[in-house]
Amino acid sequence: MEQPSTRTPQGKARRVPPVPRPAAPVGQGAAASLRRPRSGASTQQLRALGRLPGPRLTGLGSGLLTTAWMLGIGWLDSLAGGSSAFYGVFFLLAGTVCALWVRPADLATAPVTAPIAFAVGAVPLAGGADGVGGKVMGLVTLLSLNAGWLYAGTLLTALITLARRIVLIRRRRRARLRRTQRQQPSRPPRSPRCSPAPQARSRR
Repeated sequence: MEQPSTRTPQGKARRVPPVPRPAAPVGQGAAASLRRPRSGASTQQLRALGRLPGPRLTGLGSGLLTTAWMLGIGWLDSLAGGSSAFYGVFFLLAGTVCALWVRPADLATAPVTAPIAFAVGAVPLAGGADGVGGKVMGLVTLLSLNAGWLYAGTLLTALITLARRIVLIRRRRRARLRRTQRQQPSRPPRSPRCSPAPQARSRR
């Protein structure tokens, strides 16, 4: 006996109507659109944060900037009466900025620039008798009295420079390791003679 075929002809395929979605209440659609996070704005904010000034100053540029900064601070300190604490705190700040903004190729110049900028900035604060000799003696006396601030600022600059140097070396090592891993050829496929499957079949 012939059984009736249950196949549906191609021309008469069943079409299931789409299920209608429930309509949102009045006012709820506008609230949902307001609650959506603005991903574009957050992305723009992250990009703006990534554009902050980085360490791109040369050794000469960072030295001139630090020296001009300390010279201005020394002139303001001389007008205010001459406070060693005021001058010393701003010297620590200047050394930190110098160590952070100098480019990686000129990291060694930052600890050398800091004491020079300290001495140049202390010229307006130096007293003494009239004449070049009196000014030099006043400057030497001022530097000897503020040697603690000088050593602290120079040491802080050197530590920041050393930390940046260590981080830079580690990044270069990781980059070299990634390059070597990419350049290494993949393992060739093993021959069927060395595969364990034929050996297991041959054993009786």
